[in-house]
Amino acid sequence: MRAGSVKPDDAPDLSLGELELSDRAALRRVAGLSTELADITEVEYRQLRLEQVVLVGVWTEGSAQRSEASLAELARLAETAGSEVLEGLIQRRPRPDPATYIGSGKVEELAGVVAATGADTVICDGELSPSQLRQLESRLKVKVIDRTALILDIFAQHARSREGKAQVELAQLQYFLPRLRGWGEALSRQAGGRAGGASGGVGLRGPGETKLETDRRRIRARISKLRREITAMEVVRETKRGRRTANEVPSVALAGYTNAGKSSLLNALTGAGVLVEDALFATLDATTRRSTTADGRTYTLTDTVGFVRHLPHQIVEAFRSTLDEVADADLIVHVVDGADANPEWQVSAVREVLGEIEDRRDVRLPPELVVVNKVDAANQVSLARMRHLLPGAVFVSAQTGAGIETLRERIAELLPRPDREVEVLVPYTRGELVARVHREGEVLTERHTEEGTALRARVKPDLAGVLSEFSVNGTPA
Repeated sequence: MRAGSVKPDDAPDLSLGELELSDRAALRRVAGLSTELADITEVEYRQLRLEQVVLVGVWTEGSAQRSEASLAELARLAETAGSEVLEGLIQRRPRPDPATYIGSGKVEELAGVVAATGADTVICDGELSPSQLRQLESRLKVKVIDRTALILDIFAQHARSREGKAQVELAQLQYFLPRLRGWGEALSRQAGGRAGGASGGVGLRGPGETKLETDRRRIRARISKLRREITAMEVVRETKRGRRTANEVPSVALAGYTNAGKSSLLNALTGAGVLVEDALFATLDATTRRSTTADGRTYTLTDTVGFVRHLPHQIVEAFRSTLDEVADADLIVHVVDGADANPEWQVSAVREVLGEIEDRRDVRLPPELVVVNKVDAANQVSLARMRHLLPGAVFVSAQTGAGIETLRERIAELLPRPDREVEVLVPYTRGELVARVHREGEVLTERHTEEGTALRARVKPDLAGVLSEFSVNGTPA
């Protein structure tokens, strides 16, 4: 509750996710208001505030349907960032133009569209080089950004935890460092002058340093500091992960395309109450919750950052510790949006990023369980196609609860099981061992006798060693 507010007696208790969603909804853009600078030369030195935008894409390979789907996704990203999409253009080229991304003729056409619609921003569906940014801004006379900058802006809006904010800031600085430019005073020397000249003076002679060079030096220093801070946070994350490993608690990582419903699925499985919103990259911070199987085994579920086509490498690098949760898990639950027009493209994009994690870590990823979510919003033809393309997938709806119990059963089947079967008679004075067997192992049979609790169970080797003195019928422990 905020200071000064009074909660009514009949007001429902809101989860943390519902409170975050309320705060986010309270900061919507007001149409018709603008604080944009008229001089586009200061683009790199202000926060991105997208308003009315025109989208531009280059179709280099694949079908026209795929290029249109990519531009439609860019439109959703722009809307998530808080902008209004006015128009979208696609140019068919064997490769992007090295000077202007879309070629001189298309730039003239784009300038006409910008002028006719009154747009103040152009977003390109690709990563632009610094020279392409300069050329487009000088010819279009409006702000130009690329897909990478747009995703970084969304991440900056949605990061909540200290680690998430540091990761996003690091990714932004790494992106903007080679794109810094200077004009006017930014290129003037802060010190210098000819030896003995009036413009220098004692202690100020020499070539000096431009403001642009100073900015670059300060950004590099900030990047180094952020890397040190994130490394320290990784130690904390590794410690928590190490505790779970020491306790031999199996872990499940929820991975998938952004807005596929990973957070909704986490809420449905554990009642976590994390933020759920129909928007791309609504949640960025990894959330871990504990759950149990039907036979009493405990495991953890971790909601990881969502993936997207051409996920910026700065994001993959900055969110390395978060994505490592996937590599260190015992099972990957790959969530797919069944209501998407082309869910198979989502699957290939996610597996591409997972492959990058596998190559970087030089490890073999754990087993994958594909879960097709949002079946309540998908058409039957699409679901039939998905059943053919993804045999063994589980079809669920986190919204209605359909298929959730089946998913619980499949997770329980795929989680690693204790590999040592024991038959023991534990005295009633050692009730803590019985509790430990229930907590860490899999109880097959249990009955109470005059001498104690008779158990037949599967346990891990360390617990089997502790129970060895209570084994019966010569059963090795």
